[in-house]
Amino acid sequence: MTRYNALAQAHRGKVKITAVKAMQIQNIAGNCLIKIETDAGLTGYGEAGVSGPMARARIEQFKTFLVGQDPLPIEKHFHELTSLMHPYMANIPTISGIDIALWDLAGKITGQPVNVLLGGPFRDAIRLYSHGIGVNLLDAGSCKEWAARIKAMPEKFTAFKINIDPMLGARSGRFTGTLDGQQLRNVAKGFQNARNAAGEEIDIAVHCHNEMDVTSAIQVAKVVEPMNPLFYEDPLQVNHTEGWSAVKRSTRIPLLVGEKLELVRGFKPFLDTQSADIIHPDLAFAGGFTGTKKIADYAYLFRTPLALHNVGSLVLCYASAHFGSAIFNFYRSESALGRTTRHVEKMSATAPPEVKDGHLKVPTAPGLGFEPNEEYLRSVLVAGEPFWS
Repeated sequence: MTRYNALAQAHRGKVKITAVKAMQIQNIAGNCLIKIETDAGLTGYGEAGVSGPMARARIEQFKTFLVGQDPLPIEKHFHELTSLMHPYMANIPTISGIDIALWDLAGKITGQPVNVLLGGPFRDAIRLYSHGIGVNLLDAGSCKEWAARIKAMPEKFTAFKINIDPMLGARSGRFTGTLDGQQLRNVAKGFQNARNAAGEEIDIAVHCHNEMDVTSAIQVAKVVEPMNPLFYEDPLQVNHTEGWSAVKRSTRIPLLVGEKLELVRGFKPFLDTQSADIIHPDLAFAGGFTGTKKIADYAYLFRTPLALHNVGSLVLCYASAHFGSAIFNFYRSESALGRTTRHVEKMSATAPPEVKDGHLKVPTAPGLGFEPNEEYLRSVLVAGEPFWS
């Protein structure tokens, strides 16, 4: 926080928070947007990994810590919010959205982009990966059509992750029974079809949602290894067990973990036991900028790269860009940019995000560089959701 404190010092005590609001829109994986208003007319935007009603309920609990306060002592706010125990324990996903909004505000107050406040930049654009959507991996023809489609995308992504659950006949994110031989053959065939269609120049990752037991996870790693996956994501339950070390020992595929883990405490056992090759926090879940920076610094001690999970709005997309720019051990970020709906890009009232050769340019305006298209946001409100309540 050394650079941040130096840049913020002259502005301390000049701005006060007047309101903290939350609003849920469609197509951002159940997240909601956070808005912090001030008496100076400046507004900070964040994104929380909870629904609008859930965030508003927790904001009521947090109001006494924020409203009427100077937004700039971010470390103090983070401590007070995350150390809550009674009557409910701190809800880290809601605090994550508030923290992102506080950093956006700090950038606007000091006139600096967030990546500079965080100690960067190490890079002015961050590498992205996208998703294998609309492809039936068990159909070679569908894989060829998908490969042609992704190679024609103007963003020129070179890395895609593809869900494993359709080949398992399972619901995404639900614990399944031990896989049988046919399921494993489907997985092997499907990912090899994708590799054959896309060629070696496209990186393909195996995307799980914590569905499997240890035996199944080891078997899946074995059958997909000939396809040379970019990484193998979250095959086991969210929190660390000895099973993660068993999977790590069983395969040469890089193991990527952590989209639902919170704070350093969630990632520490993976790093201490070296049972993850790449950690994968989500800024909207793991603790915002403040909490995830602590995770990145701890991972740096082990020379472990950090990727960012992100299927959220343009707020989370820009937050990920600033964070990825500001840390040395950054790997790449997930992104929903480039979808045929362009629903992320439409959230901007100014120029759309700039993606070239699979890299997102980091905005250079103060704060996150996000200016909301309020008319569009109003049009994609979740049913029954109030506008910036």
